[in-house]
Amino acid sequence: MPPDHQDLRSRLLTRHPANPILTAYDWPYFINTVFNAAATRLASGETLLLCRVEDCSGRSHLCAARSPDGVNDWRIDPEPTLLPDVDNHPEELWGIEDPRVVWVPELDKYAVTYTCFSRRGPGVSLALTEDFRRFERLGNIMPPEDKDAALLPQRIGDRWAMIHRPVPASGEGHVWISFSPDLLHWGEHTVVLEAKHGAWWDAGKIGLSPPLIQTPEGWLMLYHGVRTTVAGALYRVGLALLDLDDPTTCRMRGTKWIFGPQTDYERTGDVADVVFPCGYTLADDGDTLNLYYGAADTSIALATGSLRQMLDWLQHNSTPGGLYTE
Repeated sequence: MPPDHQDLRSRLLTRHPANPILTAYDWPYFINTVFNAAATRLASGETLLLCRVEDCSGRSHLCAARSPDGVNDWRIDPEPTLLPDVDNHPEELWGIEDPRVVWVPELDKYAVTYTCFSRRGPGVSLALTEDFRRFERLGNIMPPEDKDAALLPQRIGDRWAMIHRPVPASGEGHVWISFSPDLLHWGEHTVVLEAKHGAWWDAGKIGLSPPLIQTPEGWLMLYHGVRTTVAGALYRVGLALLDLDDPTTCRMRGTKWIFGPQTDYERTGDVADVVFPCGYTLADDGDTLNLYYGAADTSIALATGSLRQMLDWLQHNSTPGGLYTE
């Protein structure tokens, strides 16, 4: 059977049988829900998830959970790992959300991008950490309305690069890339992936899911599409590939979604019909992808797949370029 006719849901990403792997009932203090977690592998070999935790006020903070195998025996910080700091960062008034984490070898630190929720809407903030105990906040680097941001782990030329998703007054949300000499001042804003129109699964609003994944073929992007239906918004995941040396250029964009709400824990919760990945780790083989995602804004789940299979699938199920032309 040709690759474009195979069952995408079973071919590219497989749900872990232990799903959901983390819920509010696992937390050492009382919360409403936990979801949308950044992920990284520590030098110790442990998996760390930096989770979005929503308390019963409706606001969110970040809390770290550590596991020896990324599935079981989670050790969760006994209190919030990173709380809003409203006195010094008023842009965090209504909480901090949806982190992405990358290890930056040049800095010898992890870069944590997250959404700061201010009176004017969501913006992008950046913090640096060596140990997920102490954080150096660089503050709000992209003003409202903006979110779904992740730093690239290395400079492109002599500049840092960041993927993010501003939303203009028109309401359409495209994926952009911006550049900075110092992580504080950002410019050369360029659209790399444009939301489509009409009945497409990724029409109207799209955004980065986990940080970009560096491969020999390019920067693999998993992105979410938000389709508006009569029953509400439907969040699903697709693939694109950016040029390795010039990530302003999208080489391939998948024509179909590859992962969407299917199970009860993805279809029922505080926000129904949502799969929302914010983090991944790679196994020692360099190919097996562990994708951590928020399910229905209520729990954290895990799916696994092969980078090689995803890149092969793109060769048969993509169009060139990231801008919408149909």
